[in-house]
Amino acid sequence: MSPEDRIAGALLGTAVGDALGLAAEGMSAHRIARRWGRLDRYRFLGRRGFVSDDTEQAALVAAAIARHPNDPDRCAADFRRALVGWFWRLPWGIGKATIKACLRATVGLQPSGVLSAGNGAAMRAVVVGAFFHDRTDERRAFGRALAEVTHRDERAVQGALAVAEVAARGPEAATEVVTEPSLRVGLGRAVSLADEGAPTERAADELGVTGFILHTVPFALYARLRHGPAALVETVNAGGDTDSIGAIVGGWAGALGGPQALPPELVEALSGGPFGGAHLRGLAAALARGDSPPPYSATVALARNLALYPVVLAHGFRRLLP
Repeated sequence: MSPEDRIAGALLGTAVGDALGLAAEGMSAHRIARRWGRLDRYRFLGRRGFVSDDTEQAALVAAAIARHPNDPDRCAADFRRALVGWFWRLPWGIGKATIKACLRATVGLQPSGVLSAGNGAAMRAVVVGAFFHDRTDERRAFGRALAEVTHRDERAVQGALAVAEVAARGPEAATEVVTEPSLRVGLGRAVSLADEGAPTERAADELGVTGFILHTVPFALYARLRHGPAALVETVNAGGDTDSIGAIVGGWAGALGGPQALPPELVEALSGGPFGGAHLRGLAAALARGDSPPPYSATVALARNLALYPVVLAHGFRRLLP
């Protein structure tokens, strides 16, 4: 597989998983089944795939790596600056830790990252593994530096490193960078459940599907090991933090198999504009060729965010109904 295909697969897979799970974020598996039956197409707004903060942060990481592929500290500083501008264009779906980190970065507080064990650093980490797939030291140095821009809890950092490791080398490598005891236990249990052939419902109950890193990465690992190509649909139908866990599982599929490993109808239905399908392919090409990352219109991004806020609120109010 070519470097461009690997990186494009990582970014497009992140976007597909994010967009597929977006409408169901925070819902239980039972409510998803009752409302849609089987969630296997985009449901946020028609049949187009709109991405949220998961994909957008992954794209910002990709752009920072493109500008500073040899210096993890400068790369992290670049990502931090880009994140501040992105934050003030009012994206939706941001976790509390990332909000706090962006506010700290806005006023110049260092370190910007906060002590949170959320999954914000992990959800954007697939592209790190895809780009540095054959450079272990760089993969881990960049992975840690980029994670700590928003999350400094060691569980969150090692969760992000594990996500990058799987993207680079496959699910069997997930535990090689994890020394934190609670995360190692969760990953070990995920492997056991997958080996047993445990159904998704049982794995979701035992491992958890929230935005807590000790739930997110083990459940994503279980899904990849247990369900292989069907892991993405299984993941989003399990409920919980569907867009972030879906972004990781989708990103793994693309990083390890290229864009052709992703459902073509979902890739083709991704929206255009900033952080859309064409933009992500352009980022992949820039990274693979050593070029400058393609720009995007901040004005268009802000306008799109504001235009979609009513849709976000409508989904939120809909979940209040029986």
